[in-house]
Formats: sequence, structure tokens, C-alpha cells
Amino acid sequence: MTDCCDCDVDTRALAARQRRILLVVLAINVATFVMMVAASALSGSSALLSGTLDNFGDAVTYGLSFAVVRTPAVAKARVALFKGAMILCAALAVGAQIGWRLLHPDVPIVATMGAASVLNLAANALCLWLLSPYRTGDLNMSSAWECSRNDVLEGVAVILTTVAVWLLGSGWPDVVVAAVLLVLFLRSALRVLGSASRALRAARVAPTSA
Repeated sequence: MTDCCDCDVDTRALAARQRRILLVVLAINVATFVMMVAASALSGSSALLSGTLDNFGDAVTYGLSFAVVRTPAVAKARVALFKGAMILCAALAVGAQIGWRLLHPDVPIVATMGAASVLNLAANALCLWLLSPYRTGDLNMSSAWECSRNDVLEGVAVILTTVAVWLLGSGWPDVVVAAVLLVLFLRSALRVLGSASRALRAARVAPTSA
């Protein structure tokens, strides 16, 4: 009985830690989203826009993750499905932006793009570090970590894009990197949707089997 009580206390403590972490990364992503909206509008960068959409999707994702920390597996699986759909929507938005930039190949403003990309990477790296202890945990936290990892990769890509735009004096590196991010978002969306679908099926079967 003592072991069972200790297990229950540990589970509640873990849930409380998860909620605190998710609340912190939610606040970081909301602040980063506001900054990136302004920077993408001022610079005209497709890569920054993809980061902006990603931060918005992550803010929604972390908010949902926060809400379902203590809910049953079925609820967590459904939220993970929604997360995958959000990543897919971000990919489609980036694809639309790439199409627009192909018709309007302007050169982004490098100074604005560079400052925003550095701040964005720092914020995303902090979120990834906070979520790393939970990357192999339940579906709710592991999918949140997946989103954060994508953010860091996106942040590095945008910084490299800024350097390329500055060196070449062309907007084409911005379009190319946006296309790479599109592939990344699509792969991540399929991975999250697949894991969530399997978890949802397992959660529905489990009560019946019991």
C-alpha cells in the first residue's frame, strides 16, 4: 500500500512539473509569435513567416498540452491529432507563401531578418531544453517536444538564410529554405498524426480488452 501511495504522489508531482513547463514554453511562444509577426511584415521574409506560423501553432499546441496533462489517454491522443493537423496547416501556409514569393522575388531586409532570427532561435532553444526531459514520456509531452525540436531546426535554417541573402543579395535563398521547412513540417505532421492515430486506437481498445 505504501508503494502504491508513493506511486500516486510521484505521478501527481510529474503532472504538476509538466504543467509548469508547458506554461513557461507557452508564454515564450506567444511572446516570440508577436515579435516574429512584426519582423516578417517589416522584412518581407518567407522563412520568417514560416517561423511566425510555427510559433502560433506551437502556442496553441502548448496550451492544449497544458490542458490535457491529467486527462485520460484518449483525450491526449485526440489533442495530438489536432497538433499534427496544426503542423500540417503550417506546412500548407508555407507552401502558399513560397508560391507567392516565386511570383514576387523581392530581397528581404537583412538587418530585421537577422535580429529576429537570432531572438527566435534563442527562444526556441530554451523551450527545447525545458522539454527535453519529457521527450520520451507520454504522447502529450513527446509531441510537444517534437514541435519544439522543429522550431530549433527552423531557427537555425532562418539564420543561415539571412547570411545567404546578405552574401548573395538575392531573395532566392529565402525561398529555398522556406521549401526545406515545408518538407520538415510535412514529415513532422505525418509522424505526429501517425503516432496519435495509433495511440487513439489503442486507448479505445484497452477498456474493451479489460
